[in-house]
Amino acid sequence: PEVTKPLLETSRKGYLAANSASAYSFVSLIQRIGPIMNKDGAALSLTYIASEDVIPGYGGGMSSAKAALESDTRTLAWEAGRKYGIRVNTISAGPLKSRAASAISEKGKKGFIDLAIDYSKANSPLSKDLYADDVGASAFFLLSPLARAVTGVTLYVDNGLHAMGMAIDSASLEGIHTPP
Repeated sequence: PEVTKPLLETSRKGYLAANSASAYSFVSLIQRIGPIMNKDGAALSLTYIASEDVIPGYGGGMSSAKAALESDTRTLAWEAGRKYGIRVNTISAGPLKSRAASAISEKGKKGFIDLAIDYSKANSPLSKDLYADDVGASAFFLLSPLARAVTGVTLYVDNGLHAMGMAIDSASLEGIHTPP
């Protein structure tokens, strides 16, 4: 996909490829594994906050694809829940270093993911690094019987960044007291 391109420069082919890879692939997966899953089983996908907020640099139609994935998660929760007795959820992970995230970077420049990690640490209620284990522990919960009544949910695992309506590291807020 054309993930490094702005949406206005994304081709139809790139846009559809992003939606195919990030949204339809999950629909296709549930179509095929739903009939053979155990009743009370669970399926899980990964999304990103760009589905609902503008994230400059997250391009190529990926924001639209993630919005489609979240909508499909809710619809699949209803349909697969009724048809197969399974739960369907998604995790909206905050920025963390990963091989997939590194693909969005240009050589020689501080990459998109590095900038997103810095921004997240500066503006999240929990100002700390996010680790794959944090996402994994949340996935474990959602896939376990502990979440037997949870379906159709987008669970934010992002140190609370999704809750923020304003960046506290903005120069516009100079002089306003914020907790350390």
